[in-house]
Amino acid sequence: MRSHPSMIYVSLLGLPKGKGDTLQRLFSTFPGGCPGIGLLLLRSTTGIVLIFEGASALMRSDTPMVLTGTFALIAMASGVSLLLGLFTPVGGVLAALCSVAAALLLIPVDALDSQIRPAAVLVAVMAVSLGLLGPGAFSLDSRLFGRREIVIPQLSRSENHR
Repeated sequence: MRSHPSMIYVSLLGLPKGKGDTLQRLFSTFPGGCPGIGLLLLRSTTGIVLIFEGASALMRSDTPMVLTGTFALIAMASGVSLLLGLFTPVGGVLAALCSVAAALLLIPVDALDSQIRPAAVLVAVMAVSLGLLGPGAFSLDSRLFGRREIVIPQLSRSENHR
């Protein structure tokens, strides 16, 4: 992009001063291109797995415990958050906590499927990775809180002397 001598280019968060400071700490960058596509794939895969696991836990009426239902609803909400890329760091932390809780607390020791615990740990690691990396350019977080370029026209000399 060529710069025009009469324009000043300023890159800002796009939010009023003070409001964007906290959000800027949550998201270091919003990479596009191949890294952005990689984050999109990681986010969508983790989100879909969490949604299906939460729905599966709610459908199983073998153990209708309040704790299981609560963790299932939180897992589904964090899965939707990751899938859309909305509040990704918060969704990643919630997803990791739910996955660890499912692996340690909610799954009976004598469960027939011995692959459930490693899968829950894998989802937890993916969710923590997303929480640390951020959502990427192809997310609602990027659209709402991403950096923007604001072009401020430079005043001419005659307008400066008013």
